[in-house]
Amino acid sequence: MPKLELEKLPVRIGTGYPSPYDEPCLERRGIDLSTPAGLTQFGARLVTLPPGSWSSQRHWHSHEDELVYIISGHPTFVDDEGSQFLSPGDITTHPGGDGNGHHMKNDSDENVVFLVIGTRAAHLDHAHYPDIDLDLPKTGEEHRPFKRKDGSAF
Repeated sequence: MPKLELEKLPVRIGTGYPSPYDEPCLERRGIDLSTPAGLTQFGARLVTLPPGSWSSQRHWHSHEDELVYIISGHPTFVDDEGSQFLSPGDITTHPGGDGNGHHMKNDSDENVVFLVIGTRAAHLDHAHYPDIDLDLPKTGEEHRPFKRKDGSAF
């Protein structure tokens, strides 16, 4: 059974969002658990949100499912229904195509740590951002550029 050595995996700090949409996510820390293990059908990422940071901009996916498991801390989960305070052991699920924009915010004074597991279908997926002028359209490629909602580049 392969064992990942978490302390030896690279930590990605920040986000790929263009400015100014990157600002609330600049302190987010993520560790890819799936690629180093050779997994290709789903992604798994360990995320740490320092106080004041966000997991992402509020979004939803056309073709990618997401499951989030809270390990430690107390994030505020925000979706189309409003805000909800979460605790360790809580799970949120986000089926692809559901149209319910979601994200996590850390409004507490301690780090929040959670595991995100999701489909790897970037070549099929269109990510929607309901609150801001940001779009991540399907291109058939895994790496896609962010666009404005009118299709123009940043």
